[in-house]
Amino acid sequence: MPDINFATPSQDAAELRPAAGDGGNLRWDIIELLFFAYRDFVGDPDQELEAFGFGRAHHRVMHFVYRYPGLKVADLLDVLRITKQSLGRVLKQLLDEGYIVQKTGDNDRRQRLLYATPKGEALVQKLAGLQTTRITKALAEMDPQDAETVKRFLRAMIDRDDPDKVLETIFATNQDSKE
Repeated sequence: MPDINFATPSQDAAELRPAAGDGGNLRWDIIELLFFAYRDFVGDPDQELEAFGFGRAHHRVMHFVYRYPGLKVADLLDVLRITKQSLGRVLKQLLDEGYIVQKTGDNDRRQRLLYATPKGEALVQKLAGLQTTRITKALAEMDPQDAETVKRFLRAMIDRDDPDKVLETIFATNQDSKE
């Protein structure tokens, strides 16, 4: 296997890359930082989840069910942008193992509302704790106003052309807290 120097790409490697349509104005620096930040941000919980036979999909479902009690299955599908079949497998396992409960809606009996159980809440808290530790360490190296810049950058990265209900709630909450 060739020895790859990520710090300074070699001339040979640069020549092998396909030509970019925008004349080389690609943000390789940010792209690669996002790849590695994401890898490590989800890597901590991944190790914990592995012990339960769970993966990232389980983590995402648990996160949003915990954060938005009574979340409708239909809204969860929109938030995660996954198929009903993909969600069904993960949701079944979380329901069967007692991490989530499903209740019918009070007004519409066809609605399936999701809630984290105490067992599910404990798991989400543990995973969020791991991620919070990583975030706190990273923010400790910055000035306090830089945290706001990071949040603005991450919000700007989210596709706002097709906002889902949870994102609308998150953005509304963030706006309310600024006022």
